[in-house]
Amino acid sequence: MALALAVTASAQGQEPLNVHDCMAYAISNSTKIRIQQAAVGDAQIARRDAALLLFTPQINASTYAYYNFGRSIDPQTNTYFNTTSFHNNYGVSAGIDLFDGFKAVNNYKISKTGMLIASSQEKQVEADICLAVMEAYYNVVYYKRLCDVYEEQVAVAEQALKKAKRQEELGQKGHADVIQMEADLIDRQYELTNTRNYYNDQKMTLADLMFWPLDEELNIVTEMPDQVGHDGTTIVIPGLTRNPDEIVSFALEHNPSVQIASWQAQNAKRELNTAKWQLLPSLGLYAGWNTSYYSYQGAATAPFGEQFRNNGGEYIQLSVSIPIWNRMSRQSAISRKRNALNKATAELDQKRRDVESEVRRAIQDRDGSALAYEQAQHKAEVQAEAYTLNLKKLEQGLISPLEFQTANNNFLKAQADEMNSLFKYLIKQAVVKYYNGVEYVNQ
Repeated sequence: MALALAVTASAQGQEPLNVHDCMAYAISNSTKIRIQQAAVGDAQIARRDAALLLFTPQINASTYAYYNFGRSIDPQTNTYFNTTSFHNNYGVSAGIDLFDGFKAVNNYKISKTGMLIASSQEKQVEADICLAVMEAYYNVVYYKRLCDVYEEQVAVAEQALKKAKRQEELGQKGHADVIQMEADLIDRQYELTNTRNYYNDQKMTLADLMFWPLDEELNIVTEMPDQVGHDGTTIVIPGLTRNPDEIVSFALEHNPSVQIASWQAQNAKRELNTAKWQLLPSLGLYAGWNTSYYSYQGAATAPFGEQFRNNGGEYIQLSVSIPIWNRMSRQSAISRKRNALNKATAELDQKRRDVESEVRRAIQDRDGSALAYEQAQHKAEVQAEAYTLNLKKLEQGLISPLEFQTANNNFLKAQADEMNSLFKYLIKQAVVKYYNGVEYVNQ
């Protein structure tokens, strides 16, 4: 089920896209979604064919015409003759299987389940795309904000170096301090360049995931998220919004991957039952009508219309087919279907175990990342204050440039850790909400 992009202006680069816009655009334009939609179309056709096979008869019409130049039998006298003759036949027939080992019934049920599987697979593809887009989006925002931090650091370092050179001219600073500050500026510029490269790389990754036009610039919102989430809740939550067992139970019942595995196991069981019923006789009912026209060279025959009426005949047929020996093919089919059922059942058990582990791990990661973000916030506040004090000390000559560089590195790391822990928490929180029944694009 593809979603239309809500903001057309954003698609043309006129307005920046937020993370939900990016996910909606990716769903609307992804080739994976188009491929899965084609699979849904195939499933719809299979369901239609199964319904027609179950509820409607097969109807055929036929005709043929031929000349006979050799010896043949006169249909009137039932004797041989050697005259060239022309024969023309018309027929209509219909037939329906009264009992085929419930094959048509089970195929119809399988086709209905196949529709559910195809739809769930499309939802699963959408979820995978949304999660990948979300991770790439936050990576872009992270490196963009880190670029802003390094740009501020480069500006401060340039100003400090300019002031230090002036102080060196006045004899207030030594040449070694100036060289150290110049080296610190070069380090900041180098880190800024690397960070910009990472930013451009992640932006290209995001554009590829969204299937964004290559000749258009992708413009996204790069501001840090507010302290209030998309749904109005506070970002940092202790993780006690719902009992983990309740989330696990909900995911095991409604998660697309578990549903797909469960429906596949159901279909495997139906196919096994169908194979077993094929050992029984099959019963069919057929009916038809036909007529013919013939003529002989050099002989008078009745007109076409008269023969068409007089030669017409109807028939009704009830047939029974009893399987006796077919080189063990039916028994082999039963064995294969039984193995397929065992495989599907095992895959369902494995998928349920995987989803339960993923849910519990996601809840654990969300709660851990929430606590880490709180600690990173506090560390960033403390390091920001320490950086401000050390900057004043550097200006007053109370600390060396090397000591200031250490304090500056600590401040930069604290800012990077705060942003990284925030984005990690937002992703983990989104994963838990997804397992709790809220699609990524609706969060």
